Amino acid sequence: MMETQFSHISKFMHILFMLHRFDSLSNMEVNEHFLPRMEENGKTHFTDSEGKTSFGMSIFNLSNAIMGSGILGLAYAMANTGIVLFLILLILIAVMSAYSIHLLLKSADVVGTRAYEMLGLRAYGQAGKIIAACVVTIHNIGAMSTYLYIVKIELPFVILGLLGKEKDFGGWYVDGNYLITIVSVCVILPLALMRRLGYLGYTSGVSLLCMVFFLISVSLAIYSIPIVAFAFVCHPEVLPIYTELRKPTKKRMQNVANISILAMFIMYLLTAVFGYLTFYGNVEDELLKSYSASDTLILCVRLAVLVAVTLTVPVVLFPIRRTMLQLCCPNKPFCWATHISMAIGLLIFVNVLVIFVPNIKDIFGFIGATTAPSLIFILPGIFYIRLIPHTQEPVKSRPKILAFMFSGLGFVFMFGSISLIIQKWMTGNSPDMKGH
Repeated sequence: MMETQFSHISKFMHILFMLHRFDSLSNMEVNEHFLPRMEENGKTHFTDSEGKTSFGMSIFNLSNAIMGSGILGLAYAMANTGIVLFLILLILIAVMSAYSIHLLLKSADVVGTRAYEMLGLRAYGQAGKIIAACVVTIHNIGAMSTYLYIVKIELPFVILGLLGKEKDFGGWYVDGNYLITIVSVCVILPLALMRRLGYLGYTSGVSLLCMVFFLISVSLAIYSIPIVAFAFVCHPEVLPIYTELRKPTKKRMQNVANISILAMFIMYLLTAVFGYLTFYGNVEDELLKSYSASDTLILCVRLAVLVAVTLTVPVVLFPIRRTMLQLCCPNKPFCWATHISMAIGLLIFVNVLVIFVPNIKDIFGFIGATTAPSLIFILPGIFYIRLIPHTQEPVKSRPKILAFMFSGLGFVFMFGSISLIIQKWMTGNSPDMKGH
């Protein structure tokens, strides 16, 4: 089932593409009760719009969605686990993320819709739709808040360093609250007003280049499981990117996901290894804290990281807006007024949270410990079990048993992460859940 052009890639890529062997079930007869779409020449015709985004741009967008602020904490994770265990964890999570996306895509192919909340509707009715919509919305608002919080905290230090000013300098242009407002209005909002997510492929490419610069610069120069487990969260963006993919097929979108995951796996691994080998046990929980704050190169690296997370915010915003539209007015045609007003409203809401809620990072760290396992493990598994007809895969079939176990693993990650956060709160340390 694997394409010959990937045959020379590493064993890890081989493991990812073995997931395509599940695709052989895609052409089997399906119960018509599940199908709001038509079959013609064996191809799936979805009920939503046909995509126009190229394969490459889709990879850029999904890679950008995967890559979060958690990359700064991977060296710290390696310092706590050791290189071998960290590598094993990273490989396992990457493979499980690819499998999770396979479950989502297979469910979408059966139902004929590429919206997370609509999968919830078809699987468990209105309650399933609301739960899926709330999980996606809360998780992505948390991600947006995290990114803007990083801008609020880090950008003033970068400006002070580049201008050679002292930390007690009181200019308005080093006030984090002003800066995130300016960044939101001048950078994020124009990108968020794009009609299609696919148009952000170019800015996603710039974001990835910034993180490559971070990686190159870093190479020159018992809380690890949650850090690694949530390093590949991109599931709210998978189906919107699938919707806009040109010539959409499950295999083609799975290739987008596998290549994106492989690229981020390599970037994560190299960042962790070089950061760890530079500082060993003295590495900070956020890698850049380990370097001198007055070093010009590190200031440029900090700026590159800020550009990267800023350009990720519009990619994260798109699924929130789409989910809210599906929840409130699913049959309403595209309207620029609604499109723009929702983007502005979301940015205002997130800015208010970041500016006026001092412990926002702790709050969304706790929430993220609930929503991330739901998006990666629990929802894809239970959707798959519910939506794939029994005539195609019986309840006791191997794929459904695997999906059930996969969902159960999600609850283990969820309760384990929440327990770690509560433990750190009780010991007086603020929880610091890396990742989205």
